[in-house]
Amino acid sequence: MKLSRIILFGDDINALKVFYQSIFNLPLIEEIEGEWLVFNSGSIEIAFHRIGESFKNEIPFKAESNTKLVFSIDEDIEDFRKKLLEKGVKMKDVKSFENIDYLFCDGEDIEGNIFQLSQKRA
Repeated sequence: MKLSRIILFGDDINALKVFYQSIFNLPLIEEIEGEWLVFNSGSIEIAFHRIGESFKNEIPFKAESNTKLVFSIDEDIEDFRKKLLEKGVKMKDVKSFENIDYLFCDGEDIEGNIFQLSQKRA
């Protein structure tokens, strides 16, 4: 058995499409406009499904979950973070942990989904 796809629910599927293509350059492999997206992100696909009306409130939708998408990057993590900040993406500081050969930086997409950048130290 292997994990092949992660599905997240969202409200503005078209805006999520623009976000993940422009930030991470993920290839879109499946789409039902405004309803459903699937990105190829390597060995696992990331999909977004429009949340049902019965789950939406009067206020704008914001994801509240314990899920974090982790993207391994080769580019310098500080430079990548700076580019995202310039695009208005909410980003935290780069962090490291003792005895771990990676740098990490958490961010938030336009609907509140948390993602993390991970870069192996040189």
